Amino acid sequence: MVDRLANSEANTRRISIVENCFGAAGQPLTIPGRVLIGEGVLTKLCRKKPKARQFFLFNDILVYGNIVIQKKKYNKQHIIPLENVTIDSIQDEGDLRNGWLIKTPTKSFAVYAATATEKSEWMNHINKCVSDLLSKSGKTPSNEHAAVWVPDSEAAVCMRCQKAKFTPVNRRHHCRKCGFVVCGPCSEKRFLLPSQSSKPVRICDFCYELLSTGEMTACQSTRSDSYSQSPKSSLNDVSDDDDDEDSSD
Repeated sequence: MVDRLANSEANTRRISIVENCFGAAGQPLTIPGRVLIGEGVLTKLCRKKPKARQFFLFNDILVYGNIVIQKKKYNKQHIIPLENVTIDSIQDEGDLRNGWLIKTPTKSFAVYAATATEKSEWMNHINKCVSDLLSKSGKTPSNEHAAVWVPDSEAAVCMRCQKAKFTPVNRRHHCRKCGFVVCGPCSEKRFLLPSQSSKPVRICDFCYELLSTGEMTACQSTRSDSYSQSPKSSLNDVSDDDDDEDSSD
């Protein structure tokens, strides 16, 4: 099916429309063999609050961006190579329903669909695309992924020392290795995580000790998923903002 669509006029036209919706700031998306599988709005959960994001699934990449004008204009384009993606379902709890984790070595986050059927379709299509890509390339699935950040609202105090209360003066920070919300004194160290940055990034003291002694596996296993072990809150409390993830502590 995908092979038949690859060079079709309809597929070329659909991809061109997506390119135009991102405008000059977006990267070109048309390449030989690329097929637009599907698209839709998902709620992306990250740091400060949940926000709707427009997602486009291609046979080799996942693209998403901020919605400026529904179905007409998007910005802050993000492109994720599917070869590096693994996904895990998230259990429904409270207002947070129909969700799954999208995990990559550079960035990981949770998304939520409007219905269980939509969630199932997204997950099935993503898994199929990833499986096909790995089969063609002969590569193995990625076993490394960036931590899913715990939303700010889920930590009133530092998740490491359990003492420091967060205030407008005592800011929240995120450990890039485990995703915990931590205070400044508990995250003064920097460590090079090549999959996430070319420069040393902020990590908590706990992860620094494990990483500096070569116990990276132990650090990962203490928290296989930052999000899944954090207390759940309602959709009105939790977070996203791509700018926060990319530039904030």
